[in-house]
Amino acid sequence: MTRLMDWLHEQAVFLSRFLISPGQIGSVAPSSRELAETMVRPVAWEHIRTIAELGAGTGAITRHIQSAAGVDTKVLLFEKDPYLRRKLKERYPHYSCYTDGSHLRLFLKQEGLESLDCIISGLPFFNFSQYVRDRIITEIVAALNKDGLFIAFQYSQQMKKQLMEHFDIINIHFVPKNFPPAFVYVCRKK
Repeated sequence: MTRLMDWLHEQAVFLSRFLISPGQIGSVAPSSRELAETMVRPVAWEHIRTIAELGAGTGAITRHIQSAAGVDTKVLLFEKDPYLRRKLKERYPHYSCYTDGSHLRLFLKQEGLESLDCIISGLPFFNFSQYVRDRIITEIVAALNKDGLFIAFQYSQQMKKQLMEHFDIINIHFVPKNFPPAFVYVCRKK
C-alpha cells in the first residue's frame, strides 16, 4: 500500500509541476520503470567513475542510477524546477544537485572534475529553442570524455539529425511502456 501511495504522490507532483511549467517539464508523467531501465542498461557501470543526469525530475531514473552505480561513482543531478531539485537533494543527499545543464562545464569545474564518463538526459529538447538545444548539446559534447556515452530519451526522433552531428548513434530503443512512449538514443562521443 505504501508503494502505491508513493507512486500516486510522485504522479501528482509531476503533473502539478508540468502544469506550472510545461516548457521545462516535458511530460505529464514521470518516466516509467521500463524507460528508466532502458536508459541505464547500456552503461558499462564497472567503468563509470563520473556521470550526470540532466532533467532528473522526481528521480524516476535516478533511482536506477543509484542501484547500478558503484559506491565511488560521482553522480551529478541537474534539475531546473526548484521544488523537484529540493526533493532530489533530500532523497539523494550524497549526490551533487545543480540547476542548469546549459552550464555543465562550470559545475564540473566546481566539483573539481575535468570530464564525465556518461551523461543521461531526460531533457525535453523539443520544447527548447534551437539556440538552447545547441547550447546544451555543446556543453554535453565538451563535458564528455573521449568516447563518453550520452543516453537521452525523447518523444520523437526530431533530435536524431542534430545528435548525429556530434555522436555516433549506437542504438535507438523504442519504449512503448511509457506515457507518452519514448525513444532512447544511445550515443557515443565522436
